[in-house]
Amino acid sequence: MFLEKIKFFIPLLGFTALFVAGNAAFFSVFGLSKLFAGATVAVIFMASSLELAKLVTAAYLYRYWGIINTFMKSYLLVGVITLILITSAGIFGFLSNAYQGATIEFEKQSTTLLYKEDRLEQLEDDKVYLKDELVQSLSSLPDNYITAKRKLREDYNPKVLELNDAILKVKQEVGDLKVGLIETGVDVGPAIYLARAFNTDIDTVVKFFIFILIFVFDPLAVSLVVAYQVALTGGVRRYEVYNEKKVVEKKPDTVNKTTWKKEKVKELKPEPVPEKKPEIARKVRRGGIGSGKT
Repeated sequence: MFLEKIKFFIPLLGFTALFVAGNAAFFSVFGLSKLFAGATVAVIFMASSLELAKLVTAAYLYRYWGIINTFMKSYLLVGVITLILITSAGIFGFLSNAYQGATIEFEKQSTTLLYKEDRLEQLEDDKVYLKDELVQSLSSLPDNYITAKRKLREDYNPKVLELNDAILKVKQEVGDLKVGLIETGVDVGPAIYLARAFNTDIDTVVKFFIFILIFVFDPLAVSLVVAYQVALTGGVRRYEVYNEKKVVEKKPDTVNKTTWKKEKVKELKPEPVPEKKPEIARKVRRGGIGSGKT
């Protein structure tokens, strides 16, 4: 692959693992500090130590998987998985808090708008009811009761005018709130668009998106740490290195084959046996020295 041919691929992999793990730890630590706001500093130190321990434990499990006992192996593995879940919960708290901070004004205006729209609808109903009541009252009077009818209309007119003023005022407030929602909704525009696309509310869309992030974020960080250990050791775990027998490589014979054959022939060729020179045997006799023939 192209990345494997890059000279600095292993340092790049290590930097990426550290960067992703650092970001996950940052979001998790501050998310947990928001969750336990009564002891912010203590929670930051506790969560930071656990984040570091999680990464070191994951690397340790990969390197020494074959030599640690089953109990320790199981405990550390469960610990890493639990810490991943805690980190994910911290990230969820951080992102949820950020979402609420961005949408609190939007939700406030939306709630006010709903109230004003309900109030406007109620005023419209009151106006219709008042008009119907006036018509019924007028129809109940005889036609020759002109003065009474006029008096009845004069009594109802202030009520109708009051309702009209209230309706106009509420309509103005509704218009201002809608303009404000457009300006405030810029921060949560994508969430609003997704909510409309899936025909659901904004909170459900945001929660679903946050769940996708947390199930990818920290597991990817731990996986990158393990991948860096694999690339750093060449796929050979630490205990395998310790148990590996040292192999002495034999240097290739650089002697020319022809010279080797000649030397071998020389070694196989028998050396000449030197001739023995005749020795003059002297016979020693009693009473004199005698010479013997060869």
